[in-house]
Amino acid sequence: MRFAAAAVLALASLPLTNALAAPATECTKIGLCYCVNDEHKPLIGQRVERFRAILAEQRKAGKTVGYLSVPLTSAGGGNFDINKEVAEKAKQAIEARYGADYVYVLNPGMPESDLPRSARGEDYMLMWTTLLEGDDGLGNDFDFVYFAGPQDFARYFGFDGNNDGAKLDAYYDARVKSNAAFAKAADGGLTKSAFRRYYLFRASASVSRGAHDEWNIFRLVNERRRADPKLGAPAQIPVLFDGRSVNPSDHESTVSEGYAGRCKV
Repeated sequence: MRFAAAAVLALASLPLTNALAAPATECTKIGLCYCVNDEHKPLIGQRVERFRAILAEQRKAGKTVGYLSVPLTSAGGGNFDINKEVAEKAKQAIEARYGADYVYVLNPGMPESDLPRSARGEDYMLMWTTLLEGDDGLGNDFDFVYFAGPQDFARYFGFDGNNDGAKLDAYYDARVKSNAAFAKAADGGLTKSAFRRYYLFRASASVSRGAHDEWNIFRLVNERRRADPKLGAPAQIPVLFDGRSVNPSDHESTVSEGYAGRCKV
């Protein structure tokens, strides 16, 4: 009841325009649609233009540009703050692997990607889809996409294949003592066992709704590239998962939708 009352008070404190804002379906160049809050669209447009400027600067420096797809939410036993830290470490590892002078990876967990607290996954995915598909739906701002996998999380936690569950338990206990936000999450229901199960067996782009949409985005972009007489199959955007290129059949396969879908009337 206390939560319900707080929610009512929070809604009452919002400006009337926010409280009455209705969701609307917004479709992109490659045919993906999202049910979004219209009020966020101007800011989404600004974010996209800012990211394009960042990518243009990196290309001007002669770098190959990649996009990192990584789960960020706390759903399923994960933790948002930890996932953001994993994303940054994964970005650094990818750039170190190929050479930071030669490769730049856009990390969706960067602070510049934040939208207002009222934004939902659909709003974020409209932003990322608009950026990833590019001005003409051919994804020309990106040279590759990297979907984070188990090894990216294992690297962060220091797994070595020997009693990694104990390492996660020790990490959980230490973070509860040293990090107030994590301690609050633990008090709010993030149990050690759920945390352990998530980061031992689940943590990867495979369990992310947004990553599902991002997989389909690049599949659609590559489909358009293959059909373009000036591009064709050799010009497809390479797709990597967990540090390895995916096989040709997976490269062209669809996965279930994440946040994509029209508003229900």
